Amino acid sequence: MASASENAELIPQARTWLAEDPDPDTRAELEALLAAVEAGDTAAADDLAARFAGTLQFGTAGLRGELGAGPMRMNRSVVIRAAAGLAAYLKARGQGDGLVVVGHDARHKSVDFARDTASVMVGAGLRAAVLPGPLPTPVLAFAIRHLGAVAGVAVTASHNPPRDNGYKVYLGDGSQIVPPADAGIAEEIAAVGPLAGVPLADEGWETLGEEVVEAYLDRASSVVDRHTPRDVSVVYTPLHGVGRDVLTAAFVRAGFPAPHVVAEQGEPDPDFPTVAFPNPEEPGAMDLAFAAARALGPDIVIANDPDADRCAVAVPDRAAAGGWRMLRGDEVGALLATHLVHRRAIGTFAASIVSSSLLSRIAARAGLPYAETLTGFKWISRVEGLRFGYEEALGYCVDPAGVRDKDGVTAALAVAELTAELKAKGRTLADLLDDIALEYGLHATDQLSVRVADLSVIDDAMSRLRERPPSSLAGLSVVTAEDLAKGSAELPPTDGLRYRLAGSPDAGVESARVIVRPSGTEPKLKCYLEVVLSVPGADRLAAVRAQAAEVLAAVKADLATAAGLPGDEAAARP
Repeated sequence: MASASENAELIPQARTWLAEDPDPDTRAELEALLAAVEAGDTAAADDLAARFAGTLQFGTAGLRGELGAGPMRMNRSVVIRAAAGLAAYLKARGQGDGLVVVGHDARHKSVDFARDTASVMVGAGLRAAVLPGPLPTPVLAFAIRHLGAVAGVAVTASHNPPRDNGYKVYLGDGSQIVPPADAGIAEEIAAVGPLAGVPLADEGWETLGEEVVEAYLDRASSVVDRHTPRDVSVVYTPLHGVGRDVLTAAFVRAGFPAPHVVAEQGEPDPDFPTVAFPNPEEPGAMDLAFAAARALGPDIVIANDPDADRCAVAVPDRAAAGGWRMLRGDEVGALLATHLVHRRAIGTFAASIVSSSLLSRIAARAGLPYAETLTGFKWISRVEGLRFGYEEALGYCVDPAGVRDKDGVTAALAVAELTAELKAKGRTLADLLDDIALEYGLHATDQLSVRVADLSVIDDAMSRLRERPPSSLAGLSVVTAEDLAKGSAELPPTDGLRYRLAGSPDAGVESARVIVRPSGTEPKLKCYLEVVLSVPGADRLAAVRAQAAEVLAAVKADLATAAGLPGDEAAARP
């Protein structure tokens, strides 16, 4: 609870902020909050204290946070400062006359934030071009290189809750920023003085036409082979995001039938009214898509997250509740890798450390280089000679020469192509997953994902695991306990822990692995689990999968106990 003395300090800060806030909405919000504080409302005082407890920190993920007034919220004042800092960073590196491309999704305030960014860039002497309306983030990543820009900004909070928005920065190579660029931009943001000193142009930026979308669609449709089968039926949901029009156009341009769009979730809607969280991985998010699939009987279900840089896939499964099963990101990653190998792809395959080790085996068997990176496509996209990269959180890069980031549209096209090829042979994605398990062993993955209201829960869990690492999980001995914060010759430092577990040959367990890390974009503690089991034959696949599920459940329970997570939190699903 904020004290009277704290209020006395905060109120002048808030009034200073209020005086330069360019947004009438957040001005009214802050004025009402200040009036409540001055009337003695303790809840309002706590809210004010939270909003002025510091500033949103700019990092490799840019900015992301709850919309609202104050320096700890996403608002026009914060965005103008961020844009001014980015402009100063570019000018200091001799790119002061370069082009900055700005894209945005359909969230609350996204249009305003994009316009403010363009205004700041032009005011600083750079050139700016804004994409023609709310579009998938991959279109922005494509446009940066297509137009020869020095940087790009995507205004999006991806799959965060409706109350959030974000600000993601790319440099001229089309990849998201990594250190030390993030720190350099953050320093320039911190150096921005009063907003009145930031030049804002009223005009002078370009609003791009549909030709940039057409160029993206031409590139996206080239990802699939024009000679492969096209008979595939798809139910698709954009989850109230911006993916529908671009994905549908990409399917048609590539020669596939247009997918059936889940009508209730087809239109962009910043309130995401049919889902608790607009993330295909969250419970309930796919319910409407599955209902449509039960009615229509498609070959597969595909979903994008709201900014369409991620791609979820579901397949018919009689054993699953409702008859449909969401594939894990690791399963889709293995399917796409196998598909590319069969197409004789050349180049490096890469995955993040939290993804399955299966990709390394697929690459090795094909004689292709393999690289492992820290979490995030900002790292994966920078792998030298990259041909395919993925991470388990439904992110796939199947065309790094076109989009050097995860792309939920081209990933969907590649999945559709693979499904059609298999269908022409009387087979399914599930059949191919069986083949992969027989060839490489069953690589079963799961996740313990804990969403918290109090970030100290995450700090306490990480401290506890660092101070008292488990000696065994699910009866498997912990062979190595690695603190990733120390860095290594292969990986830069990151806040995470990695445990490698011994196998149990008598039980058919080859190995297991656990990685624990705080989410970089949400208030979550995320634990990534993998167990590898040998598969004696096709007739044993069901039993081996059941055994893997038991081992993963035991690892999850033991890990939750070791981390000191309460029972209700430990049971949380991604």
